[in-house]
Amino acid sequence: MQLLDHQFIDNRWVPSRGERRLAVMDPYREEAIAEVTAGHPDDVDDAVAAARRALPAWRALSGSQRASYLERFAEGLSRRRDELTRLSSTNNGKVLAEANIDLDDAIACYRYYAGQARELDQRQGRLVELETSGVEARCYHDPVGVVGLITPWNFPLVTSAWKLAPALAAGCTAVLKPSEVTPLPERVLAEIASEIGLPAGVLNLLFGDGAGIGAPLAAHPGIDKISFTGSNRVGEAVMHAAAERSADVSLELGGKSPIIVMEDADPEQAADWVMAGIYFNAGQICSATSRLLVHKAIAESLYSAIGARIDALTLGDPLSEETDMGPLTSVRQREAVQGYLAVAKQEGLTAVRDASHRRLPPQGYFVAPALFRDVPCDSRLWREEIFGPVLCARSVGSEQEAIELANASDFGLAATVISADRERAHRIGRALQAGSVWINSEQLVLPETGWGGFKRSGIGRELGPWGLAAYLAVKHLVEPT
Repeated sequence: MQLLDHQFIDNRWVPSRGERRLAVMDPYREEAIAEVTAGHPDDVDDAVAAARRALPAWRALSGSQRASYLERFAEGLSRRRDELTRLSSTNNGKVLAEANIDLDDAIACYRYYAGQARELDQRQGRLVELETSGVEARCYHDPVGVVGLITPWNFPLVTSAWKLAPALAAGCTAVLKPSEVTPLPERVLAEIASEIGLPAGVLNLLFGDGAGIGAPLAAHPGIDKISFTGSNRVGEAVMHAAAERSADVSLELGGKSPIIVMEDADPEQAADWVMAGIYFNAGQICSATSRLLVHKAIAESLYSAIGARIDALTLGDPLSEETDMGPLTSVRQREAVQGYLAVAKQEGLTAVRDASHRRLPPQGYFVAPALFRDVPCDSRLWREEIFGPVLCARSVGSEQEAIELANASDFGLAATVISADRERAHRIGRALQAGSVWINSEQLVLPETGWGGFKRSGIGRELGPWGLAAYLAVKHLVEPT
């Protein structure tokens, strides 16, 4: 069993100051595959000090010089494809096909921000158009400084790429904390950093939990910005810690995203898109379209088509090419989802499919994919993020009703609209309070387009030029001519 009791600080693996150990589980075999340190605040102090020492030289490099390192990160990940996809499946429980998609997304992100770093060189010192005569102003973009990056367990390599790639492109140095639940995939980032000669202290990787690493990192006075992806409860604590020293913060938090299917849609095609939006990664997706709003004219046909597809899903070993859905990532997450299913029983919700329709594998943290119809708007399952393979549905009688119900949520991360009328689909999409809206599609997350949400779904945007801007501070030099 692998023991991860060292931290990657200043390009060296050094023993953690923490004495507690946490088990890293294989969620399918239900056995420990590693132990990881819980970390210690002293580890954070050392990592932040290393990042601060590295900052002046790193920020002084040109964008093109930093881009070369990002390209080599992408190449390093590409070389390890087989190792990383199997490691992700083993540690996270996601099937191999999904692990491959994740790796492709991470590689594309590093390459995209290599291009953004090069473009940054061209933007520095541009003249600002002024109405005032006799004055000249030039605009510069400086890195915000040392950043703390805290990533979740559902998409380890992806979310670390979304944060680390733009941070390094901008000229920031970083302290990265992976989730203690899935630390194994992101460990490779430290190995790649060493292989490509990344200057010491530019990337520091700390293993640990919230008490050992997360909270001390968020509150550290040497951290200029925190970027966090995870639950609203923890995100609010991170924001509070940052607010005490007026530090910059980006938060990507919860979601309860709608998928709207209008009466002119093809039920069979719509069913495929519905399935992709909720059962990918066993429903452990912040953007999961877990609220289905279907026009009553095709509701029965759509429920039937989704039910047939749920029945056809193969649950099992995520390392098997034949598996469609693996287990949930942790026993704690399985218990959380089972708690919602108990609420569904108490509320008397009508199941089109649930555990009574399927025999689960004898091992693994599995939850049967479920679909509940005619779910009341005041149900906890309709209002709260479940983070599992549970879809709640309601029928609607009009476009306007669909929009109103879709927007009646505390969250606004994403949405999907399905209609044969493209103009109508775009009209609905523009009316939705969501950061990303997919039209007649599965969820396509591209490095060029922004990611983030409205309301309680977070603060700021990742990906695209907005992701780079999150790690830059604007400076103007103004002088008389």
